[in-house]
Amino acid sequence: MTAESTVPSPGGRPRATDHGFSPVSVIPPREAAGGFRFPSGGRPFVRRPSRLPLPAVDVCAALLGGGLVLPWTHPLPLASLVLAVLWLNAHGSLYRAAPVPAMLDELPAVCGRIAVGWCALAALLAAYSPDHALSARTLVLGCAVQSAASCLGRGVVHGRRRRALLRRPRAALVVGRAAIAQRVAAAFLRHQACGVRPVGVVSDESSGGEGLPVLTTGEEVQRALIQNGVQDVLVVGPAARAEQGPLLRALGESGCAVWEVDADSPAYERTDRLAGFACRRLPVGRRYGSAGKRLLDVLVSGVLLLMVSPVLLVCAVVLRIGDGPGVVFRQERIGKDGRPFTLLKFRTHRPVDAHEAATRWSVANEHEMSWFCRFLRRSSLDELLQLWNVFWGDMSLVGPRPERPYFVGQFSQTYPGYAARHRMRTGITGLAQIHGLRGDTSIEDRCRFDNAYIDNWSLWQDVCILLRTAAALVRPTGS
Repeated sequence: MTAESTVPSPGGRPRATDHGFSPVSVIPPREAAGGFRFPSGGRPFVRRPSRLPLPAVDVCAALLGGGLVLPWTHPLPLASLVLAVLWLNAHGSLYRAAPVPAMLDELPAVCGRIAVGWCALAALLAAYSPDHALSARTLVLGCAVQSAASCLGRGVVHGRRRRALLRRPRAALVVGRAAIAQRVAAAFLRHQACGVRPVGVVSDESSGGEGLPVLTTGEEVQRALIQNGVQDVLVVGPAARAEQGPLLRALGESGCAVWEVDADSPAYERTDRLAGFACRRLPVGRRYGSAGKRLLDVLVSGVLLLMVSPVLLVCAVVLRIGDGPGVVFRQERIGKDGRPFTLLKFRTHRPVDAHEAATRWSVANEHEMSWFCRFLRRSSLDELLQLWNVFWGDMSLVGPRPERPYFVGQFSQTYPGYAARHRMRTGITGLAQIHGLRGDTSIEDRCRFDNAYIDNWSLWQDVCILLRTAAALVRPTGS
C-alpha cells in the first residue's frame, strides 16, 4: 500500500517532504538510555533450574493418595484427581521459581488445593456414579496421605535447592543509579542466605568510591555475563527500569531473571523477599514463538484459507477484469529478528515505481481508487492473502505489524523501543490494531502497545485479540 511521500513527525503522524533517508534494510543494534549498547551476538543463554521436580512430586503424591482409596479397576477417577491437582497448583503459581524456596510458605496453598481436588472428585462421583461414591473416611484419608506425601516431597526438593544456592549463589548484576545500587549490592552480599551474589553495578554514571565495579558500556556488561555466569538482574526502582528498558530486555533475552527491587518503601502488592527487600519478577526476556503459538497460526490460517478461498478467487477475478493484470501486490517487509520477507496482499492501486513503493507512507488517496479497491481496503479483504505468509511462517496471526525497511531504519532511530518490536514474529493484527492504531496514527503509541503485548504475551491473549479483530471487521474503518 502506498501514498504520498512522507517522513514521520515526532508525534508519529507523517509530514510531506521532498527528501528523506536512504533505504535501510537492517535493524540497528539495540540501544539503551544513557549510551548503553548491548551487542546482538555472543550472549550466553543461562540454564535455569528445572521446574519438573515439583510437578513430578505432586503426581506421585496424587497417585499414592488416590491409589490407596480409589479402585484401580476404574482408573478415570485417579487420572482426574492427578490432572485437577496439577491444574490447581499451576493456576496458583506453585510451580514458579521462587527466589528462596520454602515448604512452610507453600503449606496452606498445597493442602488447600489438594482438599479442593478431592472434594470435586467426590462430588462428581456422587453425581454420576453413585455406586463409587466416596465415604467421609475415604475422603479424609486420601487428602491426608496425598498432603503428607506432597509436602514431604516438596520439602526435599526445596531443601536441595536451598543448599545448592548456599554452595553456589546466583551471580547477579545490580542496575540503577551508582550510589543506591552499591548500597543494595552491599546488603545482598551481607545476607548470603538469599542465594544471590552481586558481581557488578550497571549504571550510566561512574562511582569513585568503594564497592563493586561499575559497568558503563554494553561490552563490559557482556564480559561480566560471560565471565561470572550471571543469572539474575536486580533493577533498583521503577526509574532505572524505565531508563534501561532496552538493556533489560537484552539481558532478559540472554536468559537472566530480571527482578525489580524496592530499596526504600516496600509497597508491592504481590512480592517476594530477597535480603529483606521487596522484589517482583519482571516479565522481560521470555522465549517467544512457542510451539503453541505456531500451532495456533498453522491451524487457524489453514482453516481460514480453505474457507475464504472462494472469496479470494472472486476478488482476484474482479480485480483482473476491472484494473488489469497484477492482482497480487508484493512488498519487502521486516520480520522477526530483522529478517526481510515478501508480504502478500491484493493490489488496490499502483505505485509509480519501485522506489515509491518502498519509501512512501501507507496512506492511500482513496478518491483515485476504483469502487472495488476502496471496498477491499475498507473491509480489510486486501489483507487476506497474508494468511499465506502466516501459514508459511513469515508472519503470525497476532503480533506487531511489519513495516518496510526504509521506515524501519527511520523509526528505529527516532522512537525508543521500535527495534525491540522485532523480538517476535510480525502479525496480521495485534494489540495496537485493536486499539485503533492503524494507518495514519502515532508510531510512538504503536511501539508502546506492541512491546506491552510482547512483554505480557500469552496464548489466551492471542485468542482474545483475534476475537476482538473479528468483531471489529463487522464495523470496518479501513486502513
